[in-house]
Amino acid sequence: MSIRFNHPTVSGEEIDHVIEAIHNGRLSGDNAFCKKCQEWFNLNIQCHSSLLTPSCTHALEMAALLLDIEPGDEIIMPSYTFVSTANAFALRGAKIVFVDIRPDTMNINEELIEDAINEQTKAVVPVHYAGVSCEMNHIVSLADEHSLYVIEDAAQAIASTYNGQIVGSMGNMSAYSFHETKNITSGGEGGLLAINDERFVERANIIREKGTNRTLFFEGLVDKYTWVDIGSSYLPSELQAAFLYAQLQNLDKLQESRFAAWNRYYEMLKPLETAGKIELPVVPNNCMHNAHMFYIKTPTADSRSQLLSSLNAKGISAVFHYIPLHTSPFGQQVGRFHGEDRYTTVESERLLRLPLWSNMKLSDVEQCCNAVIQSV
Repeated sequence: MSIRFNHPTVSGEEIDHVIEAIHNGRLSGDNAFCKKCQEWFNLNIQCHSSLLTPSCTHALEMAALLLDIEPGDEIIMPSYTFVSTANAFALRGAKIVFVDIRPDTMNINEELIEDAINEQTKAVVPVHYAGVSCEMNHIVSLADEHSLYVIEDAAQAIASTYNGQIVGSMGNMSAYSFHETKNITSGGEGGLLAINDERFVERANIIREKGTNRTLFFEGLVDKYTWVDIGSSYLPSELQAAFLYAQLQNLDKLQESRFAAWNRYYEMLKPLETAGKIELPVVPNNCMHNAHMFYIKTPTADSRSQLLSSLNAKGISAVFHYIPLHTSPFGQQVGRFHGEDRYTTVESERLLRLPLWSNMKLSDVEQCCNAVIQSV
């Protein structure tokens, strides 16, 4: 392909940080760069605690453990999401209850959640698709009314806001991804669990340290550490943290370049939307997205397939996104769709993602746009 779908973000300072971590001689988790990253997130999310993890999947799994999810519990989420959102809770034996999405933002339809709540419901997991926030005021209010937890899947939403609040700061906990396809990366994989509910802070450190109170030992609060709870190894290496910290220090600059590409896409493709040939992303007025992705919607699934083939023939690597989880073999085994699938399937079949990465040349964006214009 002459234009790849993604190039992992590189700020230019990663190598220096990684070399420094090597010279420090401490490559395991929770050392100097890990702590610097967590301090950055504590400040910028304004959370009680943030914990780097090897992936967003691990962060979600930690959240499920912290909520003591067990067989019989039900977890509400959209079906239009990556499998990790559901897997974290299915691993604990929960039933996944899928709710339809909004056709404008592709996020869970907040108005349909309450009807899916019953005595077994334990939590709601809103997924902020494309870095555009769900309607969190409604979701948090509903959760408070029914004594439910809210776990934000903010995998795609670093630096996004909702009514001026940082996405990931409104639920009891939130999970971020630093996979190489995200706005920032910790060297290919990586994640973070942000804890906004103080009740979970101490136990989160125990679960992350294989179920031991090792963190308390290093803080001088116990004279030796031992096995006190269930847990696993949820610490990333210091090399991952060093790589990530370079990107956190340059986040504004990296975001500026992404927005330049995103805005150029929107400007060039707007006439196609006006002509009724495609639909462009919708960002509600109370949301600030993060230019995580640029997608378009074609009129039908068939027209999407034709456009994909045409773009690929022109050397442009465009892709579609999730197959709705409730239509998958395992999704049908561990979950159910509540209500009518009015939009989840049909909208997912029309959506096509165009190449976008930090420091993408505007000439590449224009080449992609011209290819779309010639093909629809």
